Amino acid sequence: MENPRRVPILIVSGFLGSGKTTLVSHLLGEARREGVRMAVISNEFGELGIDAALLGGAGADYVEIEGGCVCCELSDELIETLEMLRARVDPDRIVIETSGVALPHDTQLHLWREPVSGWRGEDLVLVVVNAEQVQAGRELCGTFEDQVSSADLLVLNKIDLVSEAALPAIEARVREFEPDAPILRCVRGEFDPALLFLPEPGRIPERSRAERAARPHGHEAFEAEEIRVPDGLEPEALLARIRALAPLRAKGFVRTTRGLEVLQGVAERLELSSAGPALPEAHVGRVVLIRRVPSG
Repeated sequence: MENPRRVPILIVSGFLGSGKTTLVSHLLGEARREGVRMAVISNEFGELGIDAALLGGAGADYVEIEGGCVCCELSDELIETLEMLRARVDPDRIVIETSGVALPHDTQLHLWREPVSGWRGEDLVLVVVNAEQVQAGRELCGTFEDQVSSADLLVLNKIDLVSEAALPAIEARVREFEPDAPILRCVRGEFDPALLFLPEPGRIPERSRAERAARPHGHEAFEAEEIRVPDGLEPEALLARIRALAPLRAKGFVRTTRGLEVLQGVAERLELSSAGPALPEAHVGRVVLIRRVPSG
């Protein structure tokens, strides 16, 4: 029996609001332009299917896994989905976008399970970091620390939200969590995908498997809530209403006085942008809020 074709797998992780979906959308667009078959698995913490709409995921090369994290309770579904994509799409590469509360090293461990271990190629963990979040010192312990310390490559995203003079200090803060992984600066997740999918293996060194496997698995507690938003609100009034609910992350589709828009953001930084004409009507007026569950 011939050895199966090896398929590289990229895990895209990062804290809530870091810009993972925008980055994956960029990678997907570049792959389609180059004629590369790239399959995407998107894992949302919540059940609204927002990322599917943002990525235009209606084809055979896109699968969404909702309602939990692929690093733990949905790990068997992750394996089944990977096997299905290999059989149905025969991709040249696979990207797994984890939820903003998932633990990437635990997700990566599942790629060594049979039968996926028999055909996966190089697997890398890319962690997206929000430069503005680091500068503000917001939510930099627990899940954020675990994610960043698991990275093979760190993408310092949203650098347009901070001054250029602040970048060295921001990177130094990130280095406190992960001293070795290369750091790539970008805006809106845009960079050359050749940095990730190289013809020669090993350009970006992988972290020690034994080191990762020895870590105990343990989530911080987060909860997702879906709220309904009426049509026709003034944009600033809507943003103020969402901020008053104090979410860590907000994401959804709304119809304001300006028309159909995407609402998304992290903590106090929320924004509205055009949603485009192809959005399913069933998504409109629904926003998912993610909060940390108080301890004790």
